[in-house]
Amino acid sequence: MPLFEIAILETPTKKEAEEGKAEKLVFGPKPVIGKDSQSAALAAVMENPEAFTGIDKSRMQVLVRPFAQG
Repeated sequence: MPLFEIAILETPTKKEAEEGKAEKLVFGPKPVIGKDSQSAALAAVMENPEAFTGIDKSRMQVLVRPFAQG
């Protein structure tokens, strides 16, 4: 299975953005093995629920970077 690097950001609310606050890193970057990028991202979230306690899931931005094979 391919290797991916996963990072998850929490985007600011509209009010926070107006105050100049930027995204906040809440997870990673962390290496994850998965069948594809979507399953790797899902695995990262499901295997680390403690990292997302108290975070508004609708403001999460999941970033996935595949590692080259070959």
